[in-house]
Amino acid sequence: MLPGQIIALHGNLGAGKTTFVKGLALGLDILEEITSPTYTIISEYEGRINLFHMDLYRIDSIEEFEMLGTDEFMYADNLTIIEWSEKISDLLPDSTININITILADKTRKIEIEGLK
Repeated sequence: MLPGQIIALHGNLGAGKTTFVKGLALGLDILEEITSPTYTIISEYEGRINLFHMDLYRIDSIEEFEMLGTDEFMYADNLTIIEWSEKISDLLPDSTININITILADKTRKIEIEGLK
């Protein structure tokens, strides 16, 4: 992962999006506990690369997202990871890495990654 990179997470409730972010944070040497920012919407963590973790579950529109002043988070020298990113897909750059997490019938996860170069 590089500073300035955006990762868009896709998956149903309980698919493991926040768990995925926890693992990624460990790889960035982030020692703080990672929790879902469903109510705060954006959490910031310091590590080798700073991490902005967004959860847009409660966002209803692109306009509501833009009112949060998120440009500074999405285009700074940090890694931005966004849960429920499909709500703002029109705003995401072409360089966004998309990660789809699907719960299979046997309760395991299928993870598909698109956009790695």
